[in-house]
Amino acid sequence: MSRADTGGRAAGAGSAPGAVRAPSPLWALGLLRSELLTTFRRWRTLALLGVLAAVPVLVGIAVKIETGDGPSGGGGGAGGPAFISQVTNNGLFLVFTALAATLPFFLPMAIGVVAGDAIAGEAGAGTLRYLLVAPAGRTRLLLVKYAAVVAFCLVATLVVAVSALTVGALLFPLGDLTTLSGTRIGFAEGLGRALLIALVVAASLVGVAALGLFVSTLTGSGVAAMATTVGLLITVQILDQIPQLDALQPYFFSHYWLSFADLMREPVHWDGLVRNLGLQALYAAVFGSAAWARFTAKDITA
Repeated sequence: MSRADTGGRAAGAGSAPGAVRAPSPLWALGLLRSELLTTFRRWRTLALLGVLAAVPVLVGIAVKIETGDGPSGGGGGAGGPAFISQVTNNGLFLVFTALAATLPFFLPMAIGVVAGDAIAGEAGAGTLRYLLVAPAGRTRLLLVKYAAVVAFCLVATLVVAVSALTVGALLFPLGDLTTLSGTRIGFAEGLGRALLIALVVAASLVGVAALGLFVSTLTGSGVAAMATTVGLLITVQILDQIPQLDALQPYFFSHYWLSFADLMREPVHWDGLVRNLGLQALYAAVFGSAAWARFTAKDITA
């Protein structure tokens, strides 16, 4: 109801007698602020963030129980197992472990739910027509929706990272840490790399956000859009594990997700990271354009 009221007020402000004026940038920022507040006040969004925050807690407690007070040794390799082997030596590694644990399923699932509901949820609730009455236009509204989903990508990733850092500091020692290459770096540098890894993980989800937004423009049911998006996420990740499809797998959006582990090498290996970010930009461009083409030509009946 509040979204409808907002749209009505905006329409009233922009429909004065005389000429129709284009919305100002400040008005667009106000629309984005309204969308962000609406997104992060939903109980579903808060529940998703709560689940994401709980994953590092469960992982940290499990590692603590499994290893007791004695540190585990060694690392090597990439991805979650190498990080897990270092958690008891340095709690900062719980950040990397939690991100590696949540990236394949929990984080993209949460993004898929929010993105899938972005347009279809408004249509199902009957508020989409009120939003389109406002002087934003369909293109600007779609951009605001996508910006809100990308903001959720960042917030969700930071929730995992902050929760993991807090649990890691409470359960395990902190200090200088050993990279996956065997070299030592200071705690401040390690914390900086943890922040950079969180940003890379958030950027790794922008392709999923665009895919979900496109699916959301295809239906008027938020539940159907969310289920379809999550189903596509699961299907693509299953296909990414089938050896016979190795020629296609470099083009799957999830293929380079765990390349963020290369930021914990000395020197940093950039090849996988660049491929990942480039692939996400390609998915964002393709499915963002498809969402725009569909949404701008769609008959809005709700």
